[in-house]
Amino acid sequence: MPKKLYVGNLPFSATEDSVRELFSQYGEIVSVRIITDQATGRSRGFCFVEMENADRAIAELNETEFEGRSLKVNEAHERKQRQGGGGGGGGGFKRDNKRRDSRFGSQRGRRY
Repeated sequence: MPKKLYVGNLPFSATEDSVRELFSQYGEIVSVRIITDQATGRSRGFCFVEMENADRAIAELNETEFEGRSLKVNEAHERKQRQGGGGGGGGGFKRDNKRRDSRFGSQRGRRY
């Protein structure tokens, strides 16, 4: 049964083909998916590899150098379900005149 692996610290120059070639030495590859930034389309530096014989790939490839970077390879975990959408965020600090006046006491504006 294939397992899904998380591959972190992936070089930004890595392609699905280069990752597939690296991991295919350790078992049959089902899929390779490099995660990209939605706005720029550039790699985010990690990918997921689904493959047979994943335990061997983890043991052999974790902390090995690939295109100048030390890979972090481990079994992928299901992503926790996110909570509902954010919302306004509530703005910043707002002063109202009553508060400002009370902070300085009733002497505000008086001459001595």
